[in-house]
Amino acid sequence: MRAHAAARTWCSVGFFIEFSDPIGAHMDPDQLLERYRELQSYLDWTDDDRVRIATAAPLLETCFQSLIDDFYAEIQRHPGTRKVLTGGHAQIECLKGTLLKWIQELLGARYDADYVVRRWRVGWRHVEIGLDQVYTNVALSRLRMGLLRCLQERWQGDPGQLRETARSIHKLFDLDLAIIEDAYQSEYMLRLQRAERLATLGEVAGGVAHELRNPLNVVKTSVYYLLNAGNSTPQKNADHLKRIERNVELADNVISSLSSFARIPLPDLRPTEVEALVRDALEVNPPRDGIELVIDCPEPLPSALGDPYQLRIALGNLIRNANDAMEHGGRLAISGYLVYGSVEISVSDTGVGIEPKDLDRIMEPLYTTKARGLGLGLAIARSIVEKNQGSLRVSSTLGRGSTFTIRLIALYGDGAA
Repeated sequence: MRAHAAARTWCSVGFFIEFSDPIGAHMDPDQLLERYRELQSYLDWTDDDRVRIATAAPLLETCFQSLIDDFYAEIQRHPGTRKVLTGGHAQIECLKGTLLKWIQELLGARYDADYVVRRWRVGWRHVEIGLDQVYTNVALSRLRMGLLRCLQERWQGDPGQLRETARSIHKLFDLDLAIIEDAYQSEYMLRLQRAERLATLGEVAGGVAHELRNPLNVVKTSVYYLLNAGNSTPQKNADHLKRIERNVELADNVISSLSSFARIPLPDLRPTEVEALVRDALEVNPPRDGIELVIDCPEPLPSALGDPYQLRIALGNLIRNANDAMEHGGRLAISGYLVYGSVEISVSDTGVGIEPKDLDRIMEPLYTTKARGLGLGLAIARSIVEKNQGSLRVSSTLGRGSTFTIRLIALYGDGAA
């Protein structure tokens, strides 16, 4: 019994899985069949092709075993394919049997939902065992050439009909490769997305833990003081209550940032005055002491297409980022200008600048060069600007400062771009 189970495992870990393998139970056979029919139509597959395959099958049967032996002999010659054969001679013999079934079905001229599901499972399994799909392509090409060579050697009828039959075999192999490739890519992408989601979840969890731990510790110590300080003054109690309130707000801001990034609504696009946008953003995000503010938004500047509320958030994030870059003071310059039919708003600082290696990633979610922060401010800004049919770019010189530039569609007197 144990040996039989091992043989089944070996048969499901190679180029062709055992047909009774339960893989693919989650798939909808009707949808796969519809997909296969679409591919058939693309290749102009007709019932005449099916009839030609059924007619040629008896001529090819005597070649099956030699083709199968050659198939697995070639596989064992290459490290990239040999690595999946872990069960020795017993596994190879088992897989030869499954390949024989595969060829018989290929030429059996019954291309129903069960047939398509079994083809799909081949691609699915190759992702499971880590076999590069390119090896499946070349392995089946070798098998295809062998069948065509066998057909030519045994054909005794009309040469024109031979060419038509060979063309039908080409179509059939192309269809099998297409459905196997489709399965491979679908499963590969699912696994890649799953891994990326887990990695992102880990990054988010680490960032949230880092950002929440400090305010929670402050709250904890203040609560401890309020509960246990026997001779505390009213002023001291009020100070600790303010500390608690302030740090609860900090924690709430972390959660709000995550929520804002996850659910940025569709913008309400309308004419937006750049000067008013800059003024509103600065009102909420004023420069710190020691930072010189310079604003240059000329009056003739046309309105920009955008959602004023969303763009104010994006611009505010850029201003905060500039403030953070100038810990010891500096110059914050905000400019608006017209460039080739677009309105551009630049936010420049004279801060520490950005390392060249970080420039390409600085606006990615959860990527930050700061000791504190989730790395969502710039990602939110870029997401908002892009939803408003604009773009956000950055330039920076290490030690001299950075410039972030928002580009938006310009609107003129009649509201047209």
